Amino acid sequence: MLTRRQPPTGWALRPACSADAQTLSRLCASHAAYERIPCSAAGHAERLGGALEAGRMYAWLGCLHREAVGYASATMDFSTLAGAPFLHLDCLYLEPAARGLGLGAELLHTVASAARTLGCTQLQWQTPVWNSDAIRFYDRLGATRLEKQRYTLAL
Repeated sequence: MLTRRQPPTGWALRPACSADAQTLSRLCASHAAYERIPCSAAGHAERLGGALEAGRMYAWLGCLHREAVGYASATMDFSTLAGAPFLHLDCLYLEPAARGLGLGAELLHTVASAARTLGCTQLQWQTPVWNSDAIRFYDRLGATRLEKQRYTLAL
């Protein structure tokens, strides 16, 4: 599980803080475009900064040669069926040029370590059914795939 290889020279991974909100927002916009979902740019960075500041969200930035090329974000949740907290990996994204270098595994390892530190027994996430590259990546890591449909209800 979570097999890792040596990341390339110049790779740095660190927790994001509210001062990183603009960078995180830029990466989120790229991620949304990749997944073909809408992303509201108006006030997005401010909302992210507020969530980071308030501790409602955890995020990590991956930088290659000091340029942010990816991120992961997560929130705490609780499984009623398991009767235990889990960390929900909301996003894991790398810019196309940064894929295939082992950076995704580094991000996921960091999030899993944070989950353990927070007392979680599981890390959960989803990916679009059409994203075969991500599915292969997660399968190679030893993650268990659950067949479910994800719904959203606009409020």
